[in-house]
Amino acid sequence: MHDVHVAATHSADPTLVLLTVEEAARRLSVGRTTCFHLIASGQLESVPIGRLRRVPAEAVTDFLARLREAHRPTSTAA
Repeated sequence: MHDVHVAATHSADPTLVLLTVEEAARRLSVGRTTCFHLIASGQLESVPIGRLRRVPAEAVTDFLARLREAHRPTSTAA
């Protein structure tokens, strides 16, 4: 049970600069496969570190901002 708490605390650590794909997916509330698709399509920035793939924490925030902007209703001046 202690390991579950440690894992949950680690995954929600706001001080992490780089996230695993799983951590980024959790923050976006999407599945791992969807997160990999976002990375492959260039919608979500990631960086290679050796054989690993990491998502900069601010890339999640940037992705969300672009998504919100794209779906924001346009106001029409009357």
